Amino acid sequence: MTKKLCTFIMCLSCAMVTFAQKKYSKKQIEKLKSEANALIETDKKLAQVMVDKIFSFAELGFQEEESSKYLTGVLQENGFEIEHSLSGIPTSWFAKWSNGDGPVIALGSDVDCIPKASQYPGVAFHKPIVEGAPGHGEGHNAGIPLNIMSALAVKEIMEKENIGGTLILWPGIAEELVAAKAWYVRDGLFDDIDMCIFTHVGNNLGVSYGPTRGTGLISVEYSFDGEAAHSAGSPWRGKSALDAAELMNIAWNYKREHLHPLKRSHSIFTDAGDQPNVVPSKAAIWFYLRDIKYEGIMEMYALANDMAKGAALMTGTTMTSKVLGTAWPRHYNKVIAETMYDNITKVGLPVWSEADQTLAKAVQTEVGSEKIEGLPTELSPLGLPVEEPVSGGSDDIGDISWKVPTVTMRFPSNIPGLQGHHWSNAIAMATPIAHKGVVAGAKAEAMTILDFLTKPELLEGAWDYFKNVQQKETTYKPMISDTDMPPIYLNTDKQGQFREELQKYYYDETKYDSYLEQLGVEYPTVKE
Repeated sequence: MTKKLCTFIMCLSCAMVTFAQKKYSKKQIEKLKSEANALIETDKKLAQVMVDKIFSFAELGFQEEESSKYLTGVLQENGFEIEHSLSGIPTSWFAKWSNGDGPVIALGSDVDCIPKASQYPGVAFHKPIVEGAPGHGEGHNAGIPLNIMSALAVKEIMEKENIGGTLILWPGIAEELVAAKAWYVRDGLFDDIDMCIFTHVGNNLGVSYGPTRGTGLISVEYSFDGEAAHSAGSPWRGKSALDAAELMNIAWNYKREHLHPLKRSHSIFTDAGDQPNVVPSKAAIWFYLRDIKYEGIMEMYALANDMAKGAALMTGTTMTSKVLGTAWPRHYNKVIAETMYDNITKVGLPVWSEADQTLAKAVQTEVGSEKIEGLPTELSPLGLPVEEPVSGGSDDIGDISWKVPTVTMRFPSNIPGLQGHHWSNAIAMATPIAHKGVVAGAKAEAMTILDFLTKPELLEGAWDYFKNVQQKETTYKPMISDTDMPPIYLNTDKQGQFREELQKYYYDETKYDSYLEQLGVEYPTVKE
């Protein structure tokens, strides 16, 4: 090794020690936070463009081609290194930027949309952009733009102040199918990450810790194989796979009466035969089986397996099953949540305009919400651990929350009182409501990242909670095996049916100031 190279390595080591050992006063940290907020405020036009752009792509899970291409392009232009197609998922990516030794902080959010939720933004009644097409009726078009805004602001400060650390941005591909994050964990993508901040659209700016309301789930498809025959000429020679799928469905529906109220289950037929005059030789039924605890999920899974075997026996068919996705019940980190909530109180809610409130109240009226109160004007409190479990939805961020200290920050870009997974939830998601909420959330996230970059004791405390509180009585066990593959074929036909028509409505920010302008929407548009 040359003397020059030795000197370079020694200097690099000294720099890394400096990154790790540099102390910051409270006043210095607050100054850095103010700088981050100013950078985000100055660059808020980028937030609007990104939010509107992803909204216009309207891509279902595993089909997020345009969304991923655009977002990684923004990150690559800003110095991030991109790794594509992780865990065998073509639309997945991890974007990494490092400034030397320091905390490795992952920022994640989802990007897929909902079937049949196409909707003009800013219009307070049902008006599809493309009839029957997908749309952002969950609001997943806003989370990654928020993370990019905060990451770019923090990156600039880290470079200016020589703060060591690494930022990693990643998408929750196919979250509506809960079919990516468990594979990320299984394949070691979070092995070297110190903490994760996840963002999800909501109607207030908030965060919680401990066990949260909602469930985990396993997504499993049962396929039956029989034998075809002429339905009129020789039906006795057939073995109906559809009979088997229907019998399983009936058996499960009878079982519902005897399930604990905290459990949830839903199913659809994914294959029900070809035409009535042919005894179906193939059929399949797809279940989501939910419970508040891992053990309860696996009990339901075992029961469903037995029912499927019984249905096959009754019909003389054969049965196979395939796990399509999983989500562990979520548990969020106390130290990260408390630190983030302190920053949330400093940022506060956006100032909603009269137009914003008019749209919100009109939408609430349109869908029959219990309260017609518009957008919130007061912050929700810090979410505390759930004392009495409450059933509800799932998110595969739960798997990551059992791998590294994690929180989910909800940011105010949607309207309270809507039913979710519905066209009405898309109305606000490319309007000033969403744009303001993303900017507010980006500020709170950036401030929290700076806290953990400059105060090592916070990260130590987060891991102490993770190991000695969260994991004290629960051990994470993956619900997928080493050989299970993510079902990347899902939604191919559904997206393909509409992609060409949707392309006509992709947002062109070089011609129009906003997506509302491009669509010719007067904001807000409400019924007379």
